[in-house]
Amino acid sequence: MSDDNGLTGPATRRTLLAGAGAVGAAVVLTACGGDDEPTGSGSAAPTSGGPGVSPSADAGGDRGAADAIVGTADVPVGGGVIFANKGVVVTQPSAGVFKGFSPICTHQKCPVSKIDGGTIICTCHNSRFSIEDGSVKGGPAKQPLPAKEIVVDGDQIRLA
Repeated sequence: MSDDNGLTGPATRRTLLAGAGAVGAAVVLTACGGDDEPTGSGSAAPTSGGPGVSPSADAGGDRGAADAIVGTADVPVGGGVIFANKGVVVTQPSAGVFKGFSPICTHQKCPVSKIDGGTIICTCHNSRFSIEDGSVKGGPAKQPLPAKEIVVDGDQIRLA
């Protein structure tokens, strides 16, 4: 049995609809997934120390620029850069001090999406985290952003 569009039977229609749904999902995921372009920047009072940074270029061997997430010059002092696709937020709370944090909000697992005024912001519910140590500066999140180990290797930053 065939209808006007040439499809036969419910299985064929389901196959067509499933395929169309998969294409639509792929478009949405591509739009949300982003590329290697960073997001976020801002300013804050300088501090030093804290979790998330490995201070030497010698840690982990000679991987070099091939594994680099970002150049040190591309992370603003008092701000940061979000790399959701790499699973890290890199901040520079004061000149030469770099920190790494998870890009996933601890409130309801939304990705953080903005850095402004010394805070990493999850725009899903407006949770705010310090660029210095990932601590909660404003809820509803109650837990800090987990630190991510990063290595400053010359003028490049990479995951440890």
